[in-house]
Amino acid sequence: MAPRSAQGLLVVGDVVTDIVARHRTPPVPGTDTAAAIRTVPGGAGANAACWAARWGGADVRLLGRVGADSAAWHEAALTRAGVRPRLVVDPRAPTGTVICLVDEGAGAERTFLTDSGAALRLSPADWSPELLDGVAWLHLSGYLFFAGPSRAAAGAALASARARGVPVSVDPASAGFLGELGVERFLAAAEGVTVLLPSRDEAVLLTGLPDAADAAVALSRRFPVVAVTSGAEGAVVARGGELVGRVAAVPARVRDTTGAGDAFTGAFLASRLAGAGLLEAATEGCRAGGEAVQRIGGRPA
Repeated sequence: MAPRSAQGLLVVGDVVTDIVARHRTPPVPGTDTAAAIRTVPGGAGANAACWAARWGGADVRLLGRVGADSAAWHEAALTRAGVRPRLVVDPRAPTGTVICLVDEGAGAERTFLTDSGAALRLSPADWSPELLDGVAWLHLSGYLFFAGPSRAAAGAALASARARGVPVSVDPASAGFLGELGVERFLAAAEGVTVLLPSRDEAVLLTGLPDAADAAVALSRRFPVVAVTSGAEGAVVARGGELVGRVAAVPARVRDTTGAGDAFTGAFLASRLAGAGLLEAATEGCRAGGEAVQRIGGRPA
């Protein structure tokens, strides 16, 4: 595990309720399919914050928007995980909900049915530059870029961080939503980001290049550092238009791949804050990802 660090990490992103349904046979329309179903706290931003706290012991904070229906439950779960939550309670929308269909017969691959609810109603009014006091790194969940109000909030946070010289990372979060938004709109909104942390599918979509390493190198000509995760194939890291190296995945008994990328992000950022080099941080990220896929849901124990 990476060394402890007292430097602050602020995550701005989504807090949602995950309903995880694990099934061994494909769902059959018009009838029942047996499944093991659990309700757990989730959200890419919230998950990454929890993994950062688990991995680095740093001062990890989270800004997100939830509904009154489950605000207290989410706040308690984040606090138990070692995260300092600042949750804005939406007066009209419920907390976002994601139904995660996990196919145990296909490598525990998951399909998401997403109702973003209050999560993407985060707005510039919810942001204040003072939230960066004591913060050495800002991380923005890519889900924020997929709706107008939250994209504006992400832009305000990014501008404040750049004004203070605080590095900013972004996880593009969803190839499906990224395709709907449009590559150029996303790249324009993410201008000025220091570290990009896409999955292989997201990196391929952003560049049109089918190879993860080639995509990482291409993206690193626009963003100073890029780490592309590829599941069981590990991760590749590029900086300034050159490949830094590859990191192998950690062998694991896969139960649920939900949150594996969030685990990589959290451990990578905590390790960088603690002084780790890029490949060392990516190695820690892969270790966290290997731990995550052995658990149900996207959070650490």
